[in-house]
Amino acid sequence: MNYIDAFVVAVPTDKQAEYMAHARSMVEVFKAYGAIKLVECWGDDVPEGKLTSFPLAVKCEPHETVVFSWIEWPSKAIRDEAMPKLMADPRMNIEDNPMPFDGKRMIFGGFQQVLVS
Repeated sequence: MNYIDAFVVAVPTDKQAEYMAHARSMVEVFKAYGAIKLVECWGDDVPEGKLTSFPLAVKCEPHETVVFSWIEWPSKAIRDEAMPKLMADPRMNIEDNPMPFDGKRMIFGGFQQVLVS
């Protein structure tokens, strides 16, 4: 089954267009190294919990929106092979292509698909 890299970030709500432009610029980079697809989801109904929640996980502030994203890869091996190449790609340089959110509050992880229906 395919492999998923998932991300949750808090993005300043007034920077949605800037965030989407950044995300679109990343599509060609990730696909060049084997990604199948990238999905961006702008929070619409993301309640703040008392113990756990997406907003708590990324320390979302009142002027921010939670964004949930994932990258689908054909396999973990292809993703693992792509990562060093991605990090060396000049298009990934955050000085030239800054992320429109606080990357220190991003949560992410890699996931094996176990059920797809």
